[in-house]
Amino acid sequence: MIRGGHDNGAAWRTLWLIRHGESTWNVRGLAQGHCDEARLTARGERQAWELATELSTQPIKTLYASDLRRALETAAPLAEVLGLAVNLDARLRERCLGVLEGTASAAISPEVTGLRSQRVADPDARPDGGESVRDLYERAASFADELATRDHPGDVAVVAHGGTLRVLNAYLHGIAVERMAWEPLENGRILRWPAQRQDRSLTPRERNDEI
Repeated sequence: MIRGGHDNGAAWRTLWLIRHGESTWNVRGLAQGHCDEARLTARGERQAWELATELSTQPIKTLYASDLRRALETAAPLAEVLGLAVNLDARLRERCLGVLEGTASAAISPEVTGLRSQRVADPDARPDGGESVRDLYERAASFADELATRDHPGDVAVVAHGGTLRVLNAYLHGIAVERMAWEPLENGRILRWPAQRQDRSLTPRERNDEI
């Protein structure tokens, strides 16, 4: 949820949540996490330019991205088309998977990930050296809460990762981590959080506490 504009301080701008394009590790089926070796494939680069074209007519005035390469390479065409700088924020990184980064995603058990049947089964499960889903949720919530305290002159775009966008989208909708779905989110997918009027005195966390 984004505050911004000059409509007596009450108008919220549209937030565009964008998953990075296809990466080399996506193709190989490897767990990426915080590892920064992957880069966009040729298909991923096309997806990045298609995203830039699709969003070029939107009144996006601020662009944020994870500081990992696959997100930066996706954000670059959008920044070029819109004439914007990319604001990097490490809180937008994918979930850290610790010792499992670089291993086959399909071989990682639900007991370790905390994910089962496209749901969050155990939000506190974590691999050695990694984060739990709850850790990721709290990290994304911190970004959302800080974003909600800032004034923006137009729409805001955020380029990040599948896990990050799932928890961020859930948090903005007031869904607790224990009740989260974990459905597929394709590379290059856009999630739109529409402009709406909200109480500017409350952060998303404070509004969620009232639900």
